[in-house]
Amino acid sequence: MTNPLADLMQTRDWLLADGATGTNLFNMGLEAGDAPELWNVDHPDRIKALYEGAAKAGSDIFLTNSFGGNASRLKLHGAEDRVFELNKVAAEIGRGVADAMDHPVIVAGSVGPTGDIMVPMGSLTHENAVEMFHEQAEGLKAGGADVLWVETISAPEEFAAAAEAFALADMPWCGTMSFDTAGRTMMGLTSPAMVKMVGKLAHAPLAFGANCGVGASDLLRTVLGFAEANPAQPIIAKGNAGIPKYHDGHIHYDGTPALMADYAVLARDCGAKIIGGCCGTTPEHLRHMRTALEERPRGPQPTLDQISQALGGFSSTSDGTDGAGPVRAPRRGRRRSA
Repeated sequence: MTNPLADLMQTRDWLLADGATGTNLFNMGLEAGDAPELWNVDHPDRIKALYEGAAKAGSDIFLTNSFGGNASRLKLHGAEDRVFELNKVAAEIGRGVADAMDHPVIVAGSVGPTGDIMVPMGSLTHENAVEMFHEQAEGLKAGGADVLWVETISAPEEFAAAAEAFALADMPWCGTMSFDTAGRTMMGLTSPAMVKMVGKLAHAPLAFGANCGVGASDLLRTVLGFAEANPAQPIIAKGNAGIPKYHDGHIHYDGTPALMADYAVLARDCGAKIIGGCCGTTPEHLRHMRTALEERPRGPQPTLDQISQALGGFSSTSDGTDGAGPVRAPRRGRRRSA
């Protein structure tokens, strides 16, 4: 079975994904603690502008404003009975924007972690996780999403639950995890372990990879780990725009458009097929990334030294595969795009 993303990947050497959701919505007036998903209904014009910002900057793929659109997350805002509605509208707005573009643009239905810890360390069962992800998937499907896109996942069990839910919805999907703990996910997964896990899924993703994490250098080290494991699926790289810094009461990311242009080219040369940004990445960053990918020729796979020289040093000496990386204690998940 074909679908728009698979078809597009067959015709292109690389695809540009979008940037941040939260960063851009905060710039539009979203307050800390608010549920961005409620804006799909309350401020659809702003969500349309969010999507248009990415598409007009050259993104081939943009993610819907539905990252926290599962029942567990929405319960924090008294909106747990609005899962289908809010996800459907998120995708409908995206469908309208994509169809109005003069080039193919993929609408990817964003699905974030539940925010709960899975058994035995927590109370979230596999069955409940599948149910929550399936409910969200059906809303995104009804709204016209081309694919589903689970992101910022730390636990392999939650990633597998999402895959099962997407199979129930009969939807193609992509998936990324966040390797933010000395080269591992918060729950201890390494890059080669993710490749092995993805290879065993009955409902395999169209592409997989890493998003968010610490900084662009760390993320590309993870991408090199994926590539070395020879995965069957294309690799996704969605790194943050530099490192977050607290200034005047707000979090700012120090990655310039020029730095993100360098990151995009390095990501491609590391082996990524789908390249985008995460926290802090604006349309201005995306425009520079697009230009760099179009104009700079493909080069050899970069070394770790070349990555650190271009983008800054790594947050840890270990990439998690040598047994030296710590495994952080479990905690609740977080929103994708600060």
